[in-house]
Amino acid sequence: MERNAYSYLSPKCSAVKAPEKGGHAVQANEPIPAGEVVAVWGGRIVNAAQAAELAPGFREHNIQVEEGLYFAPMIADEESDYVNHSCEPNCGLAGQITLVAMRDIKAGEEITFDYAMADGDGYDQFPCACGVASCRGNVTGDDWKQPALWDKYKGFFSPYLQRRIDKLRAGK
Repeated sequence: MERNAYSYLSPKCSAVKAPEKGGHAVQANEPIPAGEVVAVWGGRIVNAAQAAELAPGFREHNIQVEEGLYFAPMIADEESDYVNHSCEPNCGLAGQITLVAMRDIKAGEEITFDYAMADGDGYDQFPCACGVASCRGNVTGDDWKQPALWDKYKGFFSPYLQRRIDKLRAGK
C-alpha cells in the first residue's frame, strides 16, 4: 500500500486491516480536533460511463464530485481510500475531495463519513455494515434526499448535492 502517492492522509491516521469492513479501515492514532483536515483524495475525473468501466480496486474507491462526474483514484490501495461509510460519521466533506473532522475524534476511533454527503447516483449501493443504532440498513445514491440528513450534515455535503438540496427546499 502506497501512502500519499496521489492523496493526503493526516499523519495522525493510518490504514488498518478490517476484514469485517470489507478489508481495511482508517483509524485515528492520536486525537484530531473538529475542523482539521483528515484526508484529501487525489485522482482523475471520469464520467459515468468511464466510472462504470473502472477495474475493481478503483471503482469502489471513486467519489462523485459533480452531476455525472466522478473522481477516481490513480492507483489502487492508497490509505486515504479506506475511509469507510457510517450512518453516524465523525467526518464530512469540505468541498468535493477534502474530508474534515466534524467533531473531535479520539485516538483509536475509526475515521468515517456518510456516503450520503457525496453520492447522488446509484452507482455504489450496498448493505450497510456500520453497526450503529441509527443504521439505515442500506447505502444508496438516494440517501441524500432524506430531510433529516440535510440538517444533520449541513455544511458537509458535496457542493453539487447542496445545490440539489437547496432546490428541493425552495420547492423547485
